[in-house]
Amino acid sequence: MATQYPKKKCGVLGATGSVGQRFILLLADHPFLELQAVGASERSAGKRYKDAVRWKQMTPMSERLSQLVLRDCKAEQFQDCDIVFSGLNSDVAGDVGMETNPIAFDHCSRKQWLIQVHFLEMEFIKAEIPVFSNAKNYRKHPLVPLVVPTVNPSHLDLIPHQRKEFGLKKGFLVCNSNCAVIGIVIPFAALQAKFGPVEEVEVFTEQAISGAGYPGVPSMDIVDNVIPYISGEEDKLENEAQKILGSLNAGASAFDEQKGLTIGATCTRVGVTDGHMAFVSLRFKNRSAVPSAEEVAQAMREYQSEAQKLGAPSAPKEAIFVFDEPDRPQPRLDRNINNGYTVSVGRVREGQKGGYFDIRFAALSHNTVLGAAGSSILNAEVAVIKGYV
Repeated sequence: MATQYPKKKCGVLGATGSVGQRFILLLADHPFLELQAVGASERSAGKRYKDAVRWKQMTPMSERLSQLVLRDCKAEQFQDCDIVFSGLNSDVAGDVGMETNPIAFDHCSRKQWLIQVHFLEMEFIKAEIPVFSNAKNYRKHPLVPLVVPTVNPSHLDLIPHQRKEFGLKKGFLVCNSNCAVIGIVIPFAALQAKFGPVEEVEVFTEQAISGAGYPGVPSMDIVDNVIPYISGEEDKLENEAQKILGSLNAGASAFDEQKGLTIGATCTRVGVTDGHMAFVSLRFKNRSAVPSAEEVAQAMREYQSEAQKLGAPSAPKEAIFVFDEPDRPQPRLDRNINNGYTVSVGRVREGQKGGYFDIRFAALSHNTVLGAAGSSILNAEVAVIKGYV
């Protein structure tokens, strides 16, 4: 018999955008997260959802959803929600200075923090509404968990300390990582659990156009073309994994990032609707016992995350699906495995004899499910199971 969890009423900020639409689809039939409210820009507030959104999903919106009235993204408009999911653009989600200079905020007082951080997500947290954010602004803040739900849900255990530091009772902020980072750290977690630390990585990505939001990349730029640069993306791949793959200290008050992990990234945009591909070459720290390609593939197949063990309803049966076929995974064929919550891996092979890297593989992740809205929802499920909501 399925485990019963308390019902929680949820709101979605940025509900008309690409990630916001995915949030709404994934919440439509959720067993205990009930969609209560949708929010958008001030110019859309007061309109019915169907009149304000340019719906770009393959599944039609329900009649109930179409009639929901959009609210302004203000905390006082969402007091009937237990949880808020943020699909907001980073320009309005928070203070970019907090991301680029987190240490300054780490050492400021609660009063200074509340004065300086006045953007939307912080407004909700101060109103004691927990926020699960897809925006980039607070991912590197030392008091904000950066959680990939099939890798490090234990980092949610910093929430009590975050509340204490910010003088909160119920509110908190949890971020999920960049959409391309999620697709590589899950295989890394599986390999490190079995073979010890990964030391160096080179990754080349081919990223879907939905990652640029809507209307996104102009058709004249992307049709019959590959764009070999995505602004800000390579920095995220190179710098977020260390926090995700790190550990929570003994007092559950700080994160110890994984030192010694170096990642070099090249990110491109390709004409695929959904699904980010990553081509990874990696080197293990332990040079005395480098695993074979077969051992690596088996370790990925056997990997079980804490979210799966806790019984979170959206946790996939397989965190990683490994293909033996030489021409898989492919975005159109494989992005929706386990409803888009699974990373697909293929072409697992050893590096060149005498070469620098030990293992190479291709990974595919659904960038708006696992890479965005789905991870926030799975993070919220774990937080409810752990009793933080």
